[in-house]
Amino acid sequence: MDRRNLAFDRTNFILLAIGFAIVVIGFILMSGGGSTEQAYHADIFSARRIKVAPVVCFIGFISMIYAVIRKPKSDAESVAVPGEAGREAMSEVSETENN
Repeated sequence: MDRRNLAFDRTNFILLAIGFAIVVIGFILMSGGGSTEQAYHADIFSARRIKVAPVVCFIGFISMIYAVIRKPKSDAESVAVPGEAGREAMSEVSETENN
């Protein structure tokens, strides 16, 4: 299968994996013991579980959405701005065409 026809490139998959890891970290932050009928534990209402963990999950979901929406750069765009080696090669080609 041709790589140019793929919707994602390597960077998209890396960003998607990072976003997924952030979401998993958010769910881990939310986990913990809860209250039972016999005992009340106030830890269920801690700032980590109510404020921090949902924000971390939200950031992870937003980064995953960005990874899916991000458009991979095409080969033509990467060649559009050549470096020093590219300029030298282009000048050599133009000199041979003129001769």
